Amino acid sequence: MRETQWPRRAHRHWRHSLRARLVTLFVLLAVLITAVFLTGMQSALGVGWRDAVRPLLSDYVDRLVAEIGSPPSVPRAEALARRLPLTVAITGPDVNWRSHPEPDDAGQRWTDRDAALLSRVTADGHRVTLGLSVRPWHDRPRRVGWITLGIVLVFTAAAYAAVRRLLRPLDDIRAGAKRFGSGHFAPAIPVRRRDELGELAQEINQMAASLHQMLEGKRTLLLAISHELRTPITRARLNAELLPEDGEPGARRAALLQDVQEMADLVSDLLESERLGDGHAVLHREQTDLGALLREMTADAGVEVQVAPDVPSMAVDRTRIRLLVRNLLDNARRHGAGGPPPVVTLASDAPSGDVVLAVRDFGPGVEPAALSQLAEPFYRTDTARQRATGGVGLGLHLCRLVAQAHGGRLEFRNAQPGLEVRAVLPRPAPAR
Repeated sequence: MRETQWPRRAHRHWRHSLRARLVTLFVLLAVLITAVFLTGMQSALGVGWRDAVRPLLSDYVDRLVAEIGSPPSVPRAEALARRLPLTVAITGPDVNWRSHPEPDDAGQRWTDRDAALLSRVTADGHRVTLGLSVRPWHDRPRRVGWITLGIVLVFTAAAYAAVRRLLRPLDDIRAGAKRFGSGHFAPAIPVRRRDELGELAQEINQMAASLHQMLEGKRTLLLAISHELRTPITRARLNAELLPEDGEPGARRAALLQDVQEMADLVSDLLESERLGDGHAVLHREQTDLGALLREMTADAGVEVQVAPDVPSMAVDRTRIRLLVRNLLDNARRHGAGGPPPVVTLASDAPSGDVVLAVRDFGPGVEPAALSQLAEPFYRTDTARQRATGGVGLGLHLCRLVAQAHGGRLEFRNAQPGLEVRAVLPRPAPAR
């Protein structure tokens, strides 16, 4: 099965690798140019050279046959075959002799016209046929072929190294784009050359610097506004506390305190999301039994808790994990549609060993198209943003930031009925 899949993987890699396609194109171009050059030169020189050599060869054959004599002398023919790379065949009424026991294939590759050129009939009726013997060079073409193949492979490897060196900035650009996309703007993409790819890397660095500056400005403004809002919200709460608790003023007091608390929660969530979202959140980790922590938080909440016995203790930030569980439970209660209470499960994922904390409600769930957007800041499936649904769309966003700060992730799926939110925390490292 692996042998049948390997060509597919190789073909897929070749299709998606610019470097591999460039090297393939270079090799094919070199082979085609070599083939066209050799064929053209052979065609151009072969015909003219053969016509020019024919009269010289005919005269030389006459001299060699005269040297053998008439009637043909076998000792002279033997001496001639030893002295020159020739095959000699004599047939006739008195002498039948061949210099080689078997015909030399290379010496027989002649056309009828060439065979007549290399054959003579002596005065006494013997036919003397000459041929070119290439047996002394029988292994030489093979060695030349292997040497040529080795040189071609060396040139191909050199071409691959050159192409890889030329395209090295693309690897840096790809790694930098991935790093910038995850919110890490340092270090910048190294500019190794001053060609088009170097200019591209420099322009992407400038774009990343502009984006970083814009995001930092937004974060600074948001933090400043959030800090400044705390003081008037505190004064508003104090003034609301001074209102009478009975009658119509009491009802207005309760509504005002609820609005003030929502604003205070919003400011706190904004500050916490910025602390967790800047990529440098400081976690105060301590070894924690997550099962015991869940039971402690849900003791009086009427929530069903299921903890697997094989869940290991983990080094986590207890405060941030409490925030994650509280927001998940609030979201489950809010969207449970008056059904059964939420179910909280804690287990270890068998293949990876990661710890999975899941909270499920039994409400109507959400549209499949909206699952990927649930953890976006200020996103709510209720587009009317009514108070009855509660929240401003930061609860699940904070849960995702907490999971990511611990090296994990947040996942959503429709449980039918209801929605299940899974916080996947990475497997704890083994103790040394």
